[in-house]
Amino acid sequence: MHILLVEDDEALAVSVAGALQAQGWRVDVSARGEPVPRSLAQDAYDLLVLDLGLPGIDGLETLRRVRESGWLQPVLVLTARDSVEDRVAGLESGADDYMCKPFAPAELVARLRALVRRHENRREGRLALAALRFDLQGMRATIGEQALPLSARESTLLQYLMTRAGQIVAREQLMALVPGWAAATSDNALELQVSRLRAKIEPGGVRLRTVRGLGYLLEAADADGV
Repeated sequence: MHILLVEDDEALAVSVAGALQAQGWRVDVSARGEPVPRSLAQDAYDLLVLDLGLPGIDGLETLRRVRESGWLQPVLVLTARDSVEDRVAGLESGADDYMCKPFAPAELVARLRALVRRHENRREGRLALAALRFDLQGMRATIGEQALPLSARESTLLQYLMTRAGQIVAREQLMALVPGWAAATSDNALELQVSRLRAKIEPGGVRLRTVRGLGYLLEAADADGV
């Protein structure tokens, strides 16, 4: 893979680049966000790893410009900011995943591999987690050969959660999926929707967890807890 790492902390950039290069990946490093959209347009990068606390334009503005330019490859955000609001802001700006500093290099590598797999699945029009499958064109979910009887809202929730499998998704993100839903939906009503969805998909070897104070986490049932 060819990765663009945008990080202004020189010591951290050297450490992260070394961990990625140890996987046999090519890594280019930038300390600022301004040249990033042009770099992505000129070179065939597979991934962008982006720090939020950059000099000049910050990571969120960099990410916004990247997505507005039409670049669709996965983006993983690195940040020292650990509030729910900061995570939501990063994801809503177009990030595919979010890691807080400090982090273990092995986890970063695993997250990047997972991002690439999910991106390839999306390009093929499907999502997969354990035995659970989701057809993006037909908006249909299956476990093996068995179709799941999902409502339109449950299908929307599941698609969003599967594109972010292994990540905590804030309640606000889910409530914003359907226009007007957030204003008319209480936390209890959302929990009821999630509970119904959970009962339908867990036979597929997945687990949909409620993470108190943060949101929801969809993962394979044999994944390590967090």
